[in-house]
Amino acid sequence: MSVNISTVVFDLGGVLIDWNPRYLYRQLFEDEERMEWFLTTICTSEWNAMQDAGRSFDAATQELIELHPEHEEDIRAYYARWDEMLAGPIEGTVEILREVRDGPYRLYALTNWSAEAFPVARQRYDFLEWFEGIVVSGEIGMIKPDPEIFEHLAQVYDLVPRESVFIDDVPANVDTAREAGYHAIRFDDPDQLRADLYALGVKLNESPPKTK
Repeated sequence: MSVNISTVVFDLGGVLIDWNPRYLYRQLFEDEERMEWFLTTICTSEWNAMQDAGRSFDAATQELIELHPEHEEDIRAYYARWDEMLAGPIEGTVEILREVRDGPYRLYALTNWSAEAFPVARQRYDFLEWFEGIVVSGEIGMIKPDPEIFEHLAQVYDLVPRESVFIDDVPANVDTAREAGYHAIRFDDPDQLRADLYALGVKLNESPPKTK
């Protein structure tokens, strides 16, 4: 059943932009198992999330080097070569974004991203200019899935959650968005996203997706 959707909110990394630290660290580690150990034990996703929440690259890097001095070179590479973790846009989702932009919808982004790294993405991806506004976690000191960041999004841009659909690839973020009153879609791939948007009544340029 369709609902009255006036606003579409996209996550960026994992939805529109293919980001993964493995794109860099496969160049630095010959052994895949050793690389996975490093990314789950040293430069972990939890450690990176602190930078997405506002901690500086310098402070984060120095803290980790003090704990693991034997890995200093690989730790420093995380942010010194951060741009090598960006593989490019997820083209099918960018096309959906284009269609939403061309429709009667307000268009925003809500992303967990370091304030220091986000300018690199802004410079690289022209489609980031299509949004009316982007909330970057590292710029405001809040991070998904904290409910406060969804409240911040609504307040700053005067959004009505029950008329807004939020798209993210992380289940916890989707769950919190729903609790905050948004319609929310867990992103898996562009075809699935197109079908889910159509089910909510979001009008895209293409004909309705075929059922499998």
